[in-house]
Amino acid sequence: MAHRSITLLRSSLVCLAGVALALAGCGGSPDLASPSWKVFPLQRRQPHDGLAVVNQPDGFGVHIYLETDTSDPQRCQPRWIPDPARLFNGNGRHPFSSGVATREEFFEVVARDDVQTMLQQELKALCAARAPKALWTWVAPPRQASEVEPVRLPALEERHLLTDPGAEQARQEELLANPSQTTDSASRQ
Repeated sequence: MAHRSITLLRSSLVCLAGVALALAGCGGSPDLASPSWKVFPLQRRQPHDGLAVVNQPDGFGVHIYLETDTSDPQRCQPRWIPDPARLFNGNGRHPFSSGVATREEFFEVVARDDVQTMLQQELKALCAARAPKALWTWVAPPRQASEVEPVRLPALEERHLLTDPGAEQARQEELLANPSQTTDSASRQ
């Protein structure tokens, strides 16, 4: 009886070991082991304004925000934002993004040919929607930090567009000192 129990126990252990080896040989789910490098459009506010890239296991990745530069009315080209959002559930039904991923990930992702192809397609379509009469011009994305050009904001860098803070404060003090001017101007309207 004891011999039969030992034999049964051994055969059970052999079966369990076989199942364990079979499962280990399968490597588990491919989603969990390595990135799928799935690339697909992921809209932010309008069609073609975002691209998702699954570059990490478990469906994590980056959500690249796509923008256009139409400062020249004759030409439309990409305006690169090298600070992508973090992509979640990239291999699932409802991918979404939140927070910020690293610039290093952006540089790694845009170096891939499949990503560049999709970037060109999406940005060309975005330019067609935003500036249909402009000529489409491809400008490759930056591949390292030294190539990143900061966005120039005219309202912050052109003095003639800003109110002088000293003049604004003097105007406010004058209005506070002479409340009748405020009442008079309000009654005229």
